Amino acid sequence: MIDLTVFDEQLREPRADSLVEGERIERIGPLVCVFGGPGGGFVGYRDLGGIEGAELDALIASCTALYEGRGERFEWKLYGHDRPPDLARRLEAAGLIAEERETVEIAVAASITGEPELPEGVALREVSERADLDRIARFEETIWGDDRGWLAEMLEGEQTADPESLAITVAETADGIVCAGWVRFVRGTDFASLWGGSTLPSWRRRGIYRALVAYRANLAVTRGFRYLQVDASDDSRPILERLGFAPVTTTTPYIWSPPV
Repeated sequence: MIDLTVFDEQLREPRADSLVEGERIERIGPLVCVFGGPGGGFVGYRDLGGIEGAELDALIASCTALYEGRGERFEWKLYGHDRPPDLARRLEAAGLIAEERETVEIAVAASITGEPELPEGVALREVSERADLDRIARFEETIWGDDRGWLAEMLEGEQTADPESLAITVAETADGIVCAGWVRFVRGTDFASLWGGSTLPSWRRRGIYRALVAYRANLAVTRGFRYLQVDASDDSRPILERLGFAPVTTTTPYIWSPPV
């Protein structure tokens, strides 16, 4: 199992070289606050340096004040091994709302590679044109039932800022997209990070998600990355663990939204 210290040191803090156009970073103590992006703000940190109690409440208040002044929602990404133990309760007291908990899964990339096996009539294709990114956003809206227009903006922004840091792949039939996912190659780290992977209900349990994981693992190894990392839903976790991923911690997005 990977040492969590490596994960915390390499992936937890947002990096200035990964920002898209319009995004900015402001530090508040140990917090790295990103704002100005199409998907809203994001708060990351390696650890909180032992801050707790009233000092922690003040830190959270300073963070929410930053985003409230901009009228911008943000996500505070809480991990299962974060300290202090009452951090979740203090976030909730400050008005942040927990979304679904996911499991952080990590694998040695070379152990996941292989020839993607797809059902008849399904093909994988890497995409970069805005029309395809808009198709992915509409596809995600079909799966999740909410507005995902920001997704196309975010992916396009990342590609524009650093084309080599992102590869976006769709699995499609003649009728359209049935699964979509992307891999972020995190510069200066040992990690490639897998995102997306949603599959149309009528096409599930046919190996498409597994094929997309293998395809992205091949890309990661070709580029010299040692590990793959996924924030896995309860649906994808069993598939990933059968492939060789291992759980290392959990992660829960806590969302703060400006007052209406």
